[in-house]
Amino acid sequence: MTQTMQLLISPSLRHVTVLPAKGFKDFIKVKVGSRRLSYLMVFYSLLLCTFLLRFVFVLTAVDTIDGEQKCSTLGCLGRKIGPRILGRQLESTVPEVIYQVLEEPSDQIEMEAGPETPQTLEEFMAEMKDTKPDAETFAVKLKAMVTLLEQTTRTAKIQEYLYRHVASSGIPKQLHCLDLKLAHEYSINANARLQLPSAELVPALVDNSYFHFVLASDNILAASVVASSLVQNSFRPEKVVLHIITDSKTFSPMQAWFSLHPLTPAIIEVKALHHFDWLTKGKVPVLEAMEKDQKARSQFRGGSSAIVANTTEKPHIIAAKLQALSPKYNSLMNHIRIYLPELFPSLDKVVFLDDDVVVQTDLSSLWDIDMNGKVNGAVETCRGEDKFVMSKRFKSYLNFSHPMISNNFDPNECAWAYGMNIFDLEAWRETNISQAYQYWLEQNLKSDLSLWQLGTLPPGLIAFHGHVHAIDSFWHMLGLGYQDNTSIADAQSAGVIHFNGRAKPWLDIAFPQLRPLWTKYVNFSDKFINSCHIRET
Repeated sequence: MTQTMQLLISPSLRHVTVLPAKGFKDFIKVKVGSRRLSYLMVFYSLLLCTFLLRFVFVLTAVDTIDGEQKCSTLGCLGRKIGPRILGRQLESTVPEVIYQVLEEPSDQIEMEAGPETPQTLEEFMAEMKDTKPDAETFAVKLKAMVTLLEQTTRTAKIQEYLYRHVASSGIPKQLHCLDLKLAHEYSINANARLQLPSAELVPALVDNSYFHFVLASDNILAASVVASSLVQNSFRPEKVVLHIITDSKTFSPMQAWFSLHPLTPAIIEVKALHHFDWLTKGKVPVLEAMEKDQKARSQFRGGSSAIVANTTEKPHIIAAKLQALSPKYNSLMNHIRIYLPELFPSLDKVVFLDDDVVVQTDLSSLWDIDMNGKVNGAVETCRGEDKFVMSKRFKSYLNFSHPMISNNFDPNECAWAYGMNIFDLEAWRETNISQAYQYWLEQNLKSDLSLWQLGTLPPGLIAFHGHVHAIDSFWHMLGLGYQDNTSIADAQSAGVIHFNGRAKPWLDIAFPQLRPLWTKYVNFSDKFINSCHIRET
C-alpha cells in the first residue's frame, strides 16, 4: 500500500510542516527570517522536486528497456535504490537455460555450425529479430557463431605465425646477393683481403686498456650496422676494439666488407670459428650436444606442417614451436658466448653484442660499473613501464612442471636479457658456468626438450644463476622486433636498442616506424648495397 504525505504551509509562510497520512505527530518545521527568503525556498524546493521526478522517470525507462515487468514510479525507484542501500544484489534475470547451453562442451555446438551460422554480429541480430527465438535457441545460435569466429581467428593467427616464421628463417635475396658480390670482390681485389687489423695494431687485440667488444654474426649487413653505430657514437673511437666472429662461409665476404669499409680509428678484427685453435669438436662439448639437439628437434617437432596442423594447442604455443625450428637456434654462432673466457684468454672484460642491436650512445662507461664480483652485467626484464616486454621471469622461459626445474629454481625470479652484456672474464674463469651450461643442455636432450623449448637464454639463465649483476635499463631496450608499442622518443633515449624477435629491421616484415632507427647507419649509396637493391624503405 502506498503511503501518502501531507505538506502544510502556514499563511504567513513562516512554517512548512510535513505530516504522514496516518497522523503521525512528529513534524519538521523550517523557520525562515523573512518573506523574501521563504519565496526563494519554495522556488528551490520546486526545482528539486522537478529534478527528482526526472530521475525517477529515467530509472523507470531503463527498467522498461531491460524487459522487466511494469511497476509504479516509486516501486521502480525502490527496486533500483533499495538493494544498494541495504547492501544486497538483485537476482540475475538471465534464464538458466542460457547458462546451461553455454557451459556445454564446444564440440557439440561445432557439429551444428554450418553455412547457416551467422558470420557477423549484424547477421546474428537480424536473424534474432526475424525469428524471435526462445532463450535456448538464442543461446545455441550465439554459441555457434562465437565458436565459428574463434576457429576462424585461431586459423588466421596460426597462418600469420607460419608466414612470419618462413619470412624470418629464410635469407632475403638482397642479403644473399651482398654475400656473393663481396665474396667475388674478395677473390679478385687485393684490397678486400687486407689483414684486419694491420700488423702494427695487432697488440691492441690483447691490450686491456682498450674497450673490447665481441660480435658473433653471419649477417654482413647487420654486423656493419652494429659496428658503425658503435664507432660513430663512441667518445674515444681510437680505444674501441671490435672482435667479429663469423662462420667459414661468411668469412671472406665479411673480411672484404670491413677491408673496403674501414672504421678508422677503431680497430676491427674478423675471425672465423675455425681460426680459433681451442674451438675444435673434441674440446667443445656443446657442438656434439647441438648435433643431438638438431636431430631431436626434427623428430620431436615433426616440422612446421605438423606444428600448424595441431588443433588443440593455443596459437602462442604453436608460435614458440615454430620459432624453435629457426636455424639460428641450432647454430654455434648462437652458443659461442658461453666460451668467451677460452676464446679470449688474455682479456679481462668484454661487452658482447648481438647483431640485431643498434648502439646509440658511448658504451665506455660500462667499464666503470662495479660488478661486485659477478660475471654477467645484464638488464633485468621483470621491471619497467612496458609491461609487455619487461615482465619476464624464470617461469616465462623454463618449464616448472618438470621436477628438475621446480626443485632447483624460483619461478618468480627475475629474468635478464642477452643482446648487450658486459662479461667479467676474470671472475668467469673462477666459476663452472660453462660446464653448467653444457650439463643443462644434455639434461634437456635427455628429457625430450621438455625443460625449455627454444633459444640459448633458458640455459643461460640457469648457467649464470647467482652470477648476474643488474645494470640500468637505459643500457638495453628490448622488444623492437616483436611489438611496435615502443614510441620513437623512448627508443631514441635508450643506450642500445634491440630488435629481438622475428621482425628484424633488414626484413620486409620489420615495423616501418622503428626501422629508421636501424637504417640511419646504412649507406644506401654504397655500390655493393645499391647493386643488390637494398633499399631504405
